[in-house]
Amino acid sequence: MAHKTHYLIFETEAGPCGIAWSEAGVLRFQLPGESAETTRRLLLRHLPEAEPAEPPPAVAKAVAGAKRYFAGEAADFSDVPLDLAGQSVFFLKVYAAARRLHWGETTTYGTLARELGAGPEAAREVGQAMAKNPVALIIPCHRVLAAGGKVGGFSAPGGASSKLKMLALEGISLAAPEPAQQSFGF
Repeated sequence: MAHKTHYLIFETEAGPCGIAWSEAGVLRFQLPGESAETTRRLLLRHLPEAEPAEPPPAVAKAVAGAKRYFAGEAADFSDVPLDLAGQSVFFLKVYAAARRLHWGETTTYGTLARELGAGPEAAREVGQAMAKNPVALIIPCHRVLAAGGKVGGFSAPGGASSKLKMLALEGISLAAPEPAQQSFGF
């Protein structure tokens, strides 16, 4: 039986974010969007049955952390309970490894693959896990880079430009993405 899902749209200094949860934990996190309505639409695209609600304490703590994060303050999400039901065993391992990256730390897709004992050819699979990360920021996929310190992809609104902005909040400066990548703000 599926858990009932709830969500909250909340303001940060970077714009409105969204968070959805079940009894088991956070299911989805929507990075800042242009408007609360856009953020709500993007969040509910994946969880159309979710209903607005006041968050339980663990989710409220994640919301407070996100507000601090987008205000440029260090925030730690490593103890936020997650509901990652339906993810593959490999993706769960990738997500657990990425959660060990703290404020201001980065790694590469290849390094994460090697840490998981999967060899450098699995770097592409690590990238796929990051691209499908349902709880961006809480699982800090923005801290996982392509080889050579290149920004790599970012599937959130704003693409690589948003990834660079998030890293800049943490004091990490990288080269701007190639001009072919469009920027939509945060």
